[in-house]
Amino acid sequence: MLGYLVEKEFKQIFRDKLLPKVILLFPFMTLILLPYAANFEVKNMRLAIVDQDNSSYSKELVGKLIANNSINLVANEHTYNAALGLIQNDKVDMVINIPKNFEKDFVVDKKSDILIAVNSVNGTKGTMGGMYALSIIRQYQDEKTTEITGVNDPPGVEIKTIYQFNRELDYKFFMVPALMVMVLTIVSGFLPAFNIVGEKEKGNMEQINVSPVTKPIFILSKLIPYWVIGMVIMTIGFIVARLFYGIVPQGSILTIYLFSFVFTLAVSGMGLILSNYANTYQQVVFMMFFFIMILILMSGLYTPFNSMPPWAQKIGAFSPLTYFIDVMRNVYLKGSKLTDLLPQLYKLLAFVLVINSWAVLSYRKKN
Repeated sequence: MLGYLVEKEFKQIFRDKLLPKVILLFPFMTLILLPYAANFEVKNMRLAIVDQDNSSYSKELVGKLIANNSINLVANEHTYNAALGLIQNDKVDMVINIPKNFEKDFVVDKKSDILIAVNSVNGTKGTMGGMYALSIIRQYQDEKTTEITGVNDPPGVEIKTIYQFNRELDYKFFMVPALMVMVLTIVSGFLPAFNIVGEKEKGNMEQINVSPVTKPIFILSKLIPYWVIGMVIMTIGFIVARLFYGIVPQGSILTIYLFSFVFTLAVSGMGLILSNYANTYQQVVFMMFFFIMILILMSGLYTPFNSMPPWAQKIGAFSPLTYFIDVMRNVYLKGSKLTDLLPQLYKLLAFVLVINSWAVLSYRKKN
């Protein structure tokens, strides 16, 4: 009986002219476009210079600033207030004010003042842009001090930083594996809820209740096709990550497939719960939107989970996305093995047990 029902569901899916195309295009478009749009890399910082000294030193400093690929010089102003007006009108992101007698003070006193004003409406962009400029100015200061005195700074502590697992600090390596989890959540978790609610709106649920088909068999027939589609989507994700970004798992792909299957059982149970409490498409859409927003924002998809406030981490701990995203990044970037990921596996299995038990109980109670 189950086999015939699953076959019927697959035929219905492929008979729809739009749904199969959307299912296949959705992971492609998400994984191709979002990593370029949703990132914290700071580029194209618009810079305004106020050079009140007009000396060889100030011009050399300006040259070093605009040589940075992340900083673009868009304006030269004569007064600091005029440059601040550009920030106010959102025409520049950063103003650097070089005062009069900059070269003289630097040569005589070995120091001078420079003012950096940054538009921090976007806190991340403002912070990173200010750090770029400050780093360049400090490097310039060290070079000119050595040039003037003829000696290097006395030896001190030499610090070398090695970035493990993501040496280029490429944000796409951090983002793409997590986006694969988001796509899997939407397709394997919430599309089945739409399917079941559709059966309610068509009046088929009453026919199922009086037919020999049991409720568990009926629900499984609705969920199994999307579990299979979820595995196909993960495969598409592997291909897109490899072809477009050169990202390949450092660990075993089989480990990812194992966690994908367990995770799919959990999120499909969540979709089933939504379908139990919703009677129309409108209701399930609003419920889905609410849960998607909470799950995404609290799972560490865009920001590191440990950087969130303690209260937010407590909420995120009740999201299966939190643990699967952690697994994806560990396998992709660190090459973690299954034995290293047992805590996440146990938590996902607990989610599967609790969520699906809730789904079954609420379904029976409703009917």
